Amino acid sequence: MSPNLTLWGRASSANVQKTLWALEELGLPYAHKLVGGAHGGLNEPAYRAMNPNGLVPTLQDGDLTVWESHATLRYLAATYGENLLWPADPRERALVDQWTDWTATTFQPGWIAVFWLFVRTPREQHDEKAIAAALAKTIAALRIADANLAERDYLAGDSLTYADIAAGVALYRWFTMDIDRPAMPGVENWYLRLQQRPAFRKAVMVSYEELVGRLAF
Repeated sequence: MSPNLTLWGRASSANVQKTLWALEELGLPYAHKLVGGAHGGLNEPAYRAMNPNGLVPTLQDGDLTVWESHATLRYLAATYGENLLWPADPRERALVDQWTDWTATTFQPGWIAVFWLFVRTPREQHDEKAIAAALAKTIAALRIADANLAERDYLAGDSLTYADIAAGVALYRWFTMDIDRPAMPGVENWYLRLQQRPAFRKAVMVSYEELVGRLAF
């Protein structure tokens, strides 16, 4: 199968970074069109025709258009990454899906709240009580991952899967925000392993300076 892939979205978006990381991890050729944030374009009729939510990322593969970051991960993994990011064994795949859904329902709401409240909100508008609550929620979720990672190298086993992309995209921001973080050896070692991957460094270890103190563009 010859990829004809186009990714729409700004490089500083964590959700776009998930799709970028998967594309890079699989070594797929793709075009990247910058939209959203300072680039604008999300309300253009042509973009809304692809993604009626007016959000990023949007992934095109030929005549197929997919939005929602985890849907793009599953599509790329299933189409181009079987036995790489996408285990062939349904039992192994169930664990990948479990951690991917955990990211969406449990982990991401907390860490995204921390980032918005602490980084994107101007310092003079900080709500310390809300930040503390979001931090507590995030730490509680990370302790679940930490216990799991004490026994394996990656979330669903001993090799990288799309579950690690869905969750691991948060780690660069988590470890570079000026916040107090409790020691979590499993998570810290996972982050070290991810940093050794060129695809992670290219897609995820990206400056978010343009977002600091900025609630909207």
